Order: sequence, then C-alpha cells, then structure tokens
Amino acid sequence: MGINITYKILKNHCIAGELEVNKEIGIKIDQTLTQDATGTMAYLQFEAMGIPKVKTELSVSYVDHNTLQQGFENADDHRYLKTVALKYGIKFSKPGNGICHQVHLERFGKPGKTLLGSDSHTPTGGGIGMIAIGAGGLDVAVAMGGGEFYLICPKVINIALKGKLRKWVSAKDVILYILGILSTKGNVNKVLEYSGEGVKTLSVPERATITNMGAETGVTTSIFPSDEVTKDFLKAQNRVDDWVELSADPDAEYSETIIVDLSEIVPMVALPHSPGNVVPVNDIAGKNIDQVEIGSCTNSSLRDLIIVGKLFEGAMINSDISVAIAPGSRQVFSMISKNGILSNLIDAGARIMESACGFCIGNGQSPQTNAVSVRTNNRNFEGRSGTRTAEIFLVSPETAALSAIAGKFVDPLTKSADEFPEIMIPEKFDIDDDMIIIPLADSSQIKVLRGPNIGEPPVNTQMNDRLIGNIVIKVGDKITTDHIIPAGLRLKYRSNIKKYSEFVFESVDPDFYKNVSILKDKNKSVFVLAGESYGQGSSREHAALCPMSLGVKAIFAKSFERIHAANLVNFGILPLVFADNSSYDKTDKNDEIEIFSIIECLDKNRNIIINNKTKNIKIEMKYLLSDRQKDILKAGGLLNYIKNELRKS
Repeated sequence: MGINITYKILKNHCIAGELEVNKEIGIKIDQTLTQDATGTMAYLQFEAMGIPKVKTELSVSYVDHNTLQQGFENADDHRYLKTVALKYGIKFSKPGNGICHQVHLERFGKPGKTLLGSDSHTPTGGGIGMIAIGAGGLDVAVAMGGGEFYLICPKVINIALKGKLRKWVSAKDVILYILGILSTKGNVNKVLEYSGEGVKTLSVPERATITNMGAETGVTTSIFPSDEVTKDFLKAQNRVDDWVELSADPDAEYSETIIVDLSEIVPMVALPHSPGNVVPVNDIAGKNIDQVEIGSCTNSSLRDLIIVGKLFEGAMINSDISVAIAPGSRQVFSMISKNGILSNLIDAGARIMESACGFCIGNGQSPQTNAVSVRTNNRNFEGRSGTRTAEIFLVSPETAALSAIAGKFVDPLTKSADEFPEIMIPEKFDIDDDMIIIPLADSSQIKVLRGPNIGEPPVNTQMNDRLIGNIVIKVGDKITTDHIIPAGLRLKYRSNIKKYSEFVFESVDPDFYKNVSILKDKNKSVFVLAGESYGQGSSREHAALCPMSLGVKAIFAKSFERIHAANLVNFGILPLVFADNSSYDKTDKNDEIEIFSIIECLDKNRNIIINNKTKNIKIEMKYLLSDRQKDILKAGGLLNYIKNELRKS
C-alpha cells in the first residue's frame, strides 16, 4: 500500500520508536510557536533546562492573548517574553502584530515541516501542509531544547472532498458539518487528512479554517496536501521558495474514509455549549440575537473580512445589535484599511478591535446577561465568553454578517447566488515584518527582565508508592480546561502559579481551593473524579500545573483528551481510567481513597486498584502510558525526568 501525507512527514521526522499505530513515537520538531498566555511558563521551563540557545529551525514567541494590559502583570510579562526571546534566539512578534496562527500561516509556515505550539489551535498550520500539533508549554520547551516530541502514532482518517461549495457556504460550514459527524470526543490519537478533487476548490485560508477547528474534534491534527493553491498562497506572501509539493500516494492507506460532498453542505451553526452541537442555520432562522463577534484564529483572514465588508457595504447593523470585528493579523488590518473594506465595516456601525484573540478567550466583549451571542470563533464553552449565562453560537462570517444586519439568525441560502459579493484576493499581499523582532547572533549582553508577577516554575516531588487522601470534586463529562483553570482576566496570573492556583475549578466549585488547602495542611493527597473526555479545549498546561501545585496526585476519569492527559503526566499527576465505568457512579465527592503499590503496578504493567475506604469497595483503574511516561510519573514530572537523564549522561 502507498503512504499518506501524514506518514510521509512523520517518517521523515521519526527519531524514536516505529511508525506503528497506537505505539509511542518521538519526532523531530522543526518549528515551535508560543503565545503569551502559555509562553511565559514555557520559557521559564526552558530556562530551567540550562540550554544556551534554541535548537529548532525556527521558534517564534507571539503576544496575542493578554493584550488588554490591565495592571502591571501583562506588560511585565510581555517584557519578559521579549527579552527571553532575544536571549535564546527566538523571534518575537509584538502585541498588535496579530494572532499567532494567522501570522504563522502567513509568514513562517512551510509544507512538510513539523510545528509544535503551546496552543491547541496550532493545527491551523495543517492548512499549508504541515504536521502542526498543539501541546503543553513544557513539551514545547523540550522541543526548543532539541528534544523529540512524543506522541501516539495516529490512525489517519481520510476526509475525501468532492464537489464545490455553493455561494453563501464556506469553510466554517465544512468543519461544523464534520464536527456533526465526528463529535468532540472519541477521536484521540487520530489525524484528519483531506484529499479529493474538492481540495483544489479551497484556498489556503479556507483550508486553515478547517484544520484550525479540527482541534475541536480532539484529533492530534489535520492536514491538507501542498499543491498549486498552496504555491500561489506562498507566492503572494513572497515565500514561494518555501513551497514543496506534498500529496498522498494514489493507493495510500487510511484507517477509514469519510466522503464529504461540498456541494451538499448548507450553512451550519454550533449551538451552546459545545462546538459539536451542530445543526443547519435554517433550524434556528429568525431567532433574535444580541451580539455578533467576527474574528479569532478561525475566521479573521483577508478573505473572511472582505466578505463581511462587502455584505456591510451600504448597509447598517441592526440598532439592537453590538458588533465587534478583529482582523487576524497586522497584514490583514493594513490591507483592509487600503481596499475600502475597513471603511465599510466602520460605516455599518461595527466596532474595530485590535488583531488579537480578545473576545474568543473572554478578554473583552463579554455579552450581556442571558445574551445570544453569534461568533465566528471556534469554542462556545459555557462561561468562556466571560458571561456565564450567555449563549454562544458559532457560525461562518457570511451567517454572522447577514444576522448582524437583520438582528436575528439568517440562513444565507435564502439569498440568491447572484447576491453573493464578488471577492477579489490580490496576487500580492502587503509584506511588513517590522513588528517581528529578530534576535541578534550575539546575545551575551541581553538581560532577561522579570517582573514581580513572574515566579519559578513549581516542581513536583517523586511519586510515592502509596497515596491516601480524598476526592475533593466530582465532575461530569466534557470538562474543559476552561472549567479547570479559567482564562479571561485571570490569565494575567499565568506566570504566578501560587496566585493562579486559587482559581482552580472556580466556575465549578468555588470552595475547591479552600477544601484542597485543608487537605494539604493535613499532608493528604487530593483526587479528582471525572466523566468522559476530561480536559477538552485549550492546551494550557496550567490546568495540570496548578492542580499539581495544590497537591492533586491523581485524576479518576472515564476518558481523557490527548493534550491534557500528556500535561498531567508532565507534571506528575496520574491519569487513571475506570476499568468499568459503572464505578464512577459508586464513587462520590469526599470519599476517602487509598492507593497501594503504584510503582510496582506501573513496573509490572498491572492495573491499579484504588481502595474507597468510605464505601468499602475496591475499584480497578487502567492507564494508557508508555514506558517513558511511567518513568516521567515516577520522577514526579518531565522537568525532574529531564534533569535525571542529563545527570546520567
């Protein structure tokens, strides 16, 4: 059988293990990216390794999350990020230059390369033919130091596209349609690889929209071929020399194939509170709305904003609607300011935001109480917008713009094809990289500047063979990293783990911090009980790091999402899965738990038995851990493990 694109790239980068499905492999990472919400901790961890310079082909530090510089913390952290980048050979993208995934696609992404990013939407790079994977900051720090990135060799699902999208239907509708098929769980250790005649009908920004939001399915990444369309995009960015052709062999092997006829897709919407809760827009047409937000790393490209600007031309946003628009990059912002699109947006009554993540992560533009907010971003988890009672609906730019004018949901297909605006994408894009600071070859005189909000990364102790403590919280299915540790205005404490840890599970159980503090004072372990798909959403490692600092030693769950499970291991927290899910119902908050012979069970590959002393029952727990991950857990986390390995060598 022939080889698919995913395995061609993995084969060229595999330096540990064998390319065998469900086996652990280690791959060489060519490029890394960080953003400021996760980057500070990643660089603190990189510094702790004592490596003088990054060893990747390219590493870029972006500032795009905490650009609302309220208080000293964010500005201090940005100064740290700039100086640490210059010190260690990392390019620094200043605040205002744009959202990391949009800028990286425009200026740095290369077909056939591997990209590791401390953001779960790093798979955006798959739109240009990269193996682009989101991970925790510690994994990125290791990659910057020249270490391999470990993952489970994935199954590859072929998404075979045929036909062509109708007018008024866009790439956002494609990925929402696919989410309706795959859902947001059950897709761990899989890759979505796109093929078929329909691929060539999609531009790179459209492909990037699809790979970006593929992250919501829980797959490792998504990837498109690198073809003439890719070449044209890179040529427009004055980077045609970065192009290489990439395609699957005609007889390439896949674990399964899903055929998607683009011509049959209709405008879609994800209903609250999950990206996988998808229906056609027509199902809710006429529903009144309060707010429209257009932007995010999913839908803020030049193509997207031209469409919105054309639809707003000569129109006025409904008087009852608040509309905000955030261009994805300085390049996009500059170009719409010159081609008349920005004037259309302003004249229609839209509020123009800076090129940043902003409203997508709950930093600004929080909707009113009980609002219906229509957004082009990729996540609509409860409370993520900053307003817990708001309902967030995810749609395409076309649906968002038409609904903003009408003041209610509009199915774009009620418009005729002749009414669809003409879109002219220029052959050459404006190139201005002045807001990307290039490090000097000699950084010996650079001093890394740290504000009072920046502390040392906490380090766990070696794993104990016996743990005794209590279940402090019991949660249900689809608990996201936003539930575990909030984003929004709390993100300014991301460098101050002691302070940030006060907000663990804040939105689920406000007493969690107080309750774990009591156990910690008694020198007892803290356990968390969870349902299916624990740790969905953002890659932020603080959802493992902060619980670790509070004394959480194990999570008992029905299942875990990939990035979060890896982060738990990296910080020495046992991710244990019920051998029988009915045991979840037999276990409750406050139950006293005792676990014996942990290290022996790991060494002998035996399931771990937990003793519920309160209920007087024993519960069998499984784990999905490689031998390397077991060693990391026994060491108390990845930093300890690396230091041990360095001492050995």
